[in-house]
Amino acid sequence: MAPAKFAHLKAAPLALALACFLPGSAAAMSASFSWRGIAPCVHVSPPFVLKDVPSKTARLRFVMHDKDAPHFHHGGSTIMYTGPQIAEGAISYIGPCPPPGQKHHYVWTVEALDAGGHVLAKTTAGGVFPADK
Repeated sequence: MAPAKFAHLKAAPLALALACFLPGSAAAMSASFSWRGIAPCVHVSPPFVLKDVPSKTARLRFVMHDKDAPHFHHGGSTIMYTGPQIAEGAISYIGPCPPPGQKHHYVWTVEALDAGGHVLAKTTAGGVFPADK
């Protein structure tokens, strides 16, 4: 059993984020999201919050992987970058649909692209679906 001082971590609405530095970047871009309110087996992407997005970012490429079913391709899409808040449903992909009673671990990869399609920064964010209530 976890100590009481860590009990708040179970209810955290945002998924973990892993940031990556690329040559020439001033800070590591990071992304977070929450599955709350997303129903299983629908194609509605969660909302994202991005930090330290490079200033020359024109588009964002999102791809989702299921760590528990690595051969299933959820895909993703590339969207115009209009700010650090990415709205629910903005990304086209195949939504999470683990078998009834199971939870799967999903990882999103987010790449910041310049106008020429070159990767400026890359980060990942992961979470379990369905989310704890």
